[in-house]
Amino acid sequence: MTSKQEFQHIVRIVGTDLDGTLKLNYALANIKGIGIPLANAMTRKANLNPETRVGFLTEIDIETLEDIITNPTKHGFPPWMLNRAKDMETGKDLHLTGADLALKIKTDVEEMKDIKSWRGYRHAYGLRVRGQRTRTTGRSGKAMGVKKKELIRREAPA
Repeated sequence: MTSKQEFQHIVRIVGTDLDGTLKLNYALANIKGIGIPLANAMTRKANLNPETRVGFLTEIDIETLEDIITNPTKHGFPPWMLNRAKDMETGKDLHLTGADLALKIKTDVEEMKDIKSWRGYRHAYGLRVRGQRTRTTGRSGKAMGVKKKELIRREAPA
């Protein structure tokens, strides 16, 4: 961080606009596919101070971070830190971010629906997928049971 460096209010990293006033770890966590623990590991790998505000990063620092985010296995990150370990199509350990991650999740859900797996069935009917209870929670749609007093009053004279 140099005194000649100008502050940037918006910094673009891996296709995402980040607020320059945020600390580095929290700003990186705003990128879809990166959480705070992974952001912390990436800033350590890039030898950057996590207390640094994103607006004060140099172009070299931004390029280093982008390289680490796009190729974490090249920089020594273990497979359990990645969000696509042993990808079904390629068999490789991948880490997707941004629009790539959203598209991959959408295609995975569509594939589950096509092969008619149980998870695909639950996705198709808008039900809970991960074993949550549905008897009392997650109710949406038409109201069941008791009618409101106003509706009862309106129906009575008719």
